[in-house]
Amino acid sequence: MFFSRKFTTLILSEHNNIKLNPLVYNAVNAAEYFNDDIAILVAGDACMSVATEASLINGVNKVHHINHQNLKHQFPDSMAKVIKQLHQVHNFKRIIAASSNFSKDIIPRLGGVFEVQPVTEITKIMNEDCYKRSGYSGNAINTIVFHQNDIRLITIRATSFDRNPIKNTSSPIEDFYVKDIKSVMTLLKEDIEKPIRPDLNNAEIIVAVGKGLKNKKGFKIAEELADCFRGIIGDTKVVINRNVCNNELQIGQSWKNVAPKLYVALGISGDIQHLAEMKDSKVIVAINNDPGAPIFSVADYGMAADVFEVVPEMIFKIKK
Repeated sequence: MFFSRKFTTLILSEHNNIKLNPLVYNAVNAAEYFNDDIAILVAGDACMSVATEASLINGVNKVHHINHQNLKHQFPDSMAKVIKQLHQVHNFKRIIAASSNFSKDIIPRLGGVFEVQPVTEITKIMNEDCYKRSGYSGNAINTIVFHQNDIRLITIRATSFDRNPIKNTSSPIEDFYVKDIKSVMTLLKEDIEKPIRPDLNNAEIIVAVGKGLKNKKGFKIAEELADCFRGIIGDTKVVINRNVCNNELQIGQSWKNVAPKLYVALGISGDIQHLAEMKDSKVIVAINNDPGAPIFSVADYGMAADVFEVVPEMIFKIKK
């Protein structure tokens, strides 16, 4: 913790007008490192339930609630106008968001609005001005020092921070009224695929599949093991290229980074991009028939064996 004059950190909340994305809880945890007041922005259309949820996150001092029909889809240009107007009134020290497609749309635009260079994908906060982030696919740790005196724009890698709990009493919710926030964008069509399993970012147990599982038969075996653990499936780019599964399940540098309690890697050799995005898992179990596979370098438990022999036996033992 860093002790100094009290400022306010604003957390950008990602939500669907009904409930928060759980990554917001990690962003609040990161904000606590600065020992300043923490406010959350909940901007949307008929999103009071989200504001109520945000007010119950431990560590949050205030919720800024903005209800406007033009914020239903939270287009980045509209959100930037909202945040600028809110900042003009409250003069925030910094703005923090969990790294996601949502924040990757908004934070760079805010950088242009405030003429400030954002610091992104932070994995550790050293002090008020110094942060750590990974680089070169996890092979290097970069130290970033912020020299500007202006507002700080920060995104954090959620898997590097804990998720703050819920508290018993809610923090104040303040309505804020905005003007001239209409977006230049129009939503023409929205196709929403209902996910079969929970989101990878929030999973406690992941069974990940690689090229060693070869085909859809191998994928079915992995799914059965995931069901035994009450976990979910993750995959690698090779498996997606074979049309075995959907790319929303991909774990790797350009897609999801994960840190579940248990990560089971089946037939995954472990390229640099994949290791960079799953190495923070609490317990890693790897099964691969190549004893020299890089995945074993980060595994807590490893078995050099054929997954088609080992996994069915595991499933049998677990069910028994």
